[in-house]
Amino acid sequence: MIQKKRSECIRGTGVTLEVLVDGSGPALVVLPSYGRGSGEDFDAFAQMVSAAGFTVLRPQPRGIGGSQGTMSGLTVHDLAADIALVIRSLGSGQAIVLGHAFGQGVARMLAVDHPSLVQGIIMAAAQCSAVSPEISKTPHQACDLNAPVEERLAALRKGFFAPGHDPAVWIQGWYPETMQMEVHCAGTVSQAEYWSAGSAPILEIIPDSDPFKPRAYWGELRQQLGDRVTTEIVTDASHALFPEQPEQVANVVIAWCQRLLADG
Repeated sequence: MIQKKRSECIRGTGVTLEVLVDGSGPALVVLPSYGRGSGEDFDAFAQMVSAAGFTVLRPQPRGIGGSQGTMSGLTVHDLAADIALVIRSLGSGQAIVLGHAFGQGVARMLAVDHPSLVQGIIMAAAQCSAVSPEISKTPHQACDLNAPVEERLAALRKGFFAPGHDPAVWIQGWYPETMQMEVHCAGTVSQAEYWSAGSAPILEIIPDSDPFKPRAYWGELRQQLGDRVTTEIVTDASHALFPEQPEQVANVVIAWCQRLLADG
């Protein structure tokens, strides 16, 4: 029987974080992409992973759901500290951390700043080192709640959804204030501060139709960071990934996490 997710509330200095919790077992923390929450986008994925024996922890970013705190003057280090609080409070002090798109940058910073908390990093739909301006602006266009719906749908088709997938499932669920905060945070750190993800093992999940990482860049991360990177390709998916192929992603994540934990 599948258990419905429950909500936990944890408090730190100047911050309150709502965390959606599924299942029991070793902890997998899931961090969402720019301007989006950790709820509905990941529900199907979280059910599958928790059914395989994991606790899936989904912290809502500041400004979403019950997560509240300072929204100005932050850096990615602060966002990583929020996730460290979650792992210490609900993950028994260690977790595998999955970051989707923007979330993978927070995951990598966490592995640099708090290495003892991180058993491994999963980078889902991480962008390559050379994204075109036309593609880079699609999250901002999709998050513009004052723009015509058709313009926002066009941005979602271009940047986030593979042909044959309905981008309308993402027309809701955008949080402009949170996105503004995250964009500011991303601009406060150099790539060199987080790129290595410390020394954590890394699983990179690449959607085969993701314009943020064209095929020519699929081997980039492994060339940069070496054998600790495992790369898996998910077919018939773009940058949104989780609403498109939750089962494929869940199967890849479960298998890698099980191997990682078995190897100790």
